[in-house]
Amino acid sequence: MWLDIGLATVAAGECAWSAAVFAFRQGLGTAAVAAVAVFGLVAGSTLVVRRRWPLIPVAAALATIPLDAGYTLLMIGLYTLGAYRPEGAASRFAERRVMSALCAVAIAETVIVSTLTLGTQQQEALRHGVAEYVLVILSVLVAVAISVPPAILGLYIGAKRRLLVALTERAEGLETELGLLADQAHERARRARMEERTRIAREMHDVVAHRVSLMVVHAGALERVVHKDLDRAAQSARLMGDIGRQALDELRQILGVLRTVEPEEETDPTGTTGTAVGMGSPVDEGEAAALGLADLPKLVDESRAAGLGVRYTLGGPRNALPAQAEQTAYRVVQEALTNVLKHAPGTDVEVVVAYVTGGVALAVSNTCPAADIVPAADRGLPSGGNGLVGMRERVHALGGSFAAGPTDEGGFRVEARLLTAT
Repeated sequence: MWLDIGLATVAAGECAWSAAVFAFRQGLGTAAVAAVAVFGLVAGSTLVVRRRWPLIPVAAALATIPLDAGYTLLMIGLYTLGAYRPEGAASRFAERRVMSALCAVAIAETVIVSTLTLGTQQQEALRHGVAEYVLVILSVLVAVAISVPPAILGLYIGAKRRLLVALTERAEGLETELGLLADQAHERARRARMEERTRIAREMHDVVAHRVSLMVVHAGALERVVHKDLDRAAQSARLMGDIGRQALDELRQILGVLRTVEPEEETDPTGTTGTAVGMGSPVDEGEAAALGLADLPKLVDESRAAGLGVRYTLGGPRNALPAQAEQTAYRVVQEALTNVLKHAPGTDVEVVVAYVTGGVALAVSNTCPAADIVPAADRGLPSGGNGLVGMRERVHALGGSFAAGPTDEGGFRVEARLLTAT
């Protein structure tokens, strides 16, 4: 602000003095000289607003050049117009073509004024024998020197300033974008962790709940018949052992997946490059041993041995299903049978598996339990309430449909449909 005031003071003084001298040399009266001086003073004062309205000082300079004044105002005005591009319609005057036109106008005015005033302002040079054309050439050079360099410098400074602003905005935009990407990556990682925890919890529940429920049932049977029927007690003990081993095998598969290390390339001492996989084999074994629809008969036999009257029906032409769909179908039936074993032991259960076009449909339903059924908690079979939730999540994850609820006869029915055939 103080710089603009100082420049305006200098320009106002130069314009007022030069205009007054010009009027005096032209033989104008005192009033005209005073008026011209005031006009030059006002014109030079326009530099105070040069940053906000840079076009005004240029217009004022062009208006004072015919009075052989305002050259300082012209230089500062052209520089400011190029360096501080105005807004709105005035911004067109800061373009290169318009700036060139303004410089041409200033040069023309300066040359015309110098030519018309040779007789009054260059008398000393003419008396010393300087040709008039030399004076005209000198006036052209002076006009070019006071108009073109300031305009070029202003355009250069303005372009540099705008480039810095653009780079700064771009850097801020990139920083903001990187921040958003980091937040998105963090959110994706958080969701991935939650989904993986949910999946692992679902797997653990499906493995542990069914096997342990069967073991508890057989342990109760063993306790009741150990003093009455040794053969039946031995059979129950063998079943408990088989079920326990199966549970351990499935748990090892899950734990093997959890302990898998990502493959990494490493170079051995001989210089050959190979792939080192730490604890990676359990994943392959787990995938190879993944349970599917072919294992349902064995699952049904285990439930029958635990006291459930299970009727298993398989229908429709067999379709090829992905391993994940096979395992999901198996888990749904397994969890449904586990729920019957917990909440309605001794009832009749019907398991229906039907291959349909593009997938498979499942239905597990049980009859109404007897009134003397002991609650699950009293029989040592706690229920966390996650079985139905896990089944629904598994089926929906594959784009299937799931429904579960009581039947009109007082029983319970679980239905699932997986349309995931390849």
